[in-house]
Amino acid sequence: MLKRYAAIILLFIIGFTSSVQAQIVKLDNKEFNADSIRKEFDEAPHFSLYKDNYFTIGTAIGPRPSATNSDVKFQVSISQRLTKSTLPFNTYLFLFYNQKVFWNVFENSMPVHDFNFNPGIGVSKLLIAKDRVIGKASLLIEHESNGRDNDNSRSWNKISLCGSIYISPQFMIHAKYWIPIVDGQHNRDILRYCGIFQNGLQVMSNDKKYGMAITLVKRQGWNLNFNTIVELNYRLFKKDNQYMFLQYYNGYGDNLLDYNKFHSRLRFGIVIKPDWYSEY
Repeated sequence: MLKRYAAIILLFIIGFTSSVQAQIVKLDNKEFNADSIRKEFDEAPHFSLYKDNYFTIGTAIGPRPSATNSDVKFQVSISQRLTKSTLPFNTYLFLFYNQKVFWNVFENSMPVHDFNFNPGIGVSKLLIAKDRVIGKASLLIEHESNGRDNDNSRSWNKISLCGSIYISPQFMIHAKYWIPIVDGQHNRDILRYCGIFQNGLQVMSNDKKYGMAITLVKRQGWNLNFNTIVELNYRLFKKDNQYMFLQYYNGYGDNLLDYNKFHSRLRFGIVIKPDWYSEY
């Protein structure tokens, strides 16, 4: 079954790659061929943002907001490129670290409900067709856990293959498939809730003032069961990368401690985004 899912994702990426070979990636209103894009990338800072960095506050959809169903959620995500794109096949090696925090600020003593730690290492390659950069592919080794012990411990590992295709400077699609290695004693069924692969899209306006992203995480099983994440952002100032941010989460796996509990939540806050498309 896992091989069948892998084939579906591979065909998905190849199909979209062939359909956009004539597209040109534009950065800051300039056109670059493959060599200049690679040079521009290699000369960029090695330390950078990875996924979106955000700080939000929100509550459950449906029931009346209360101290127990409202919280603060924030994410910190960074990467450190270890090499330039000079490895075999013009790939580069990098480290990344993501951390999500779920903070019950409305309860007495404001306890932190859960920390989710997601470090890893990866190899990435720019996807090039006819001297045009049309996306990026990555192979990642990831660990995710919540740092708890006993019955509250949650942990798993993934070998992930992911790809992003730039349909245009304003439209990107992405897909990610992983081979799970579940080592946590108290989350053996995590694939039923946190999924076996994901795909999605990101759209932004020409001036990057407005943006939208949709991510669907397929849970284990043959039925159409997805965790759904919808995000909207609005740039506050023209030259900044800070945005007003709205996130809707519907499904399981919002945090590791409650990975097998259903959540439907709407959160609002501020997000700091990478200069180009975000990672997922």
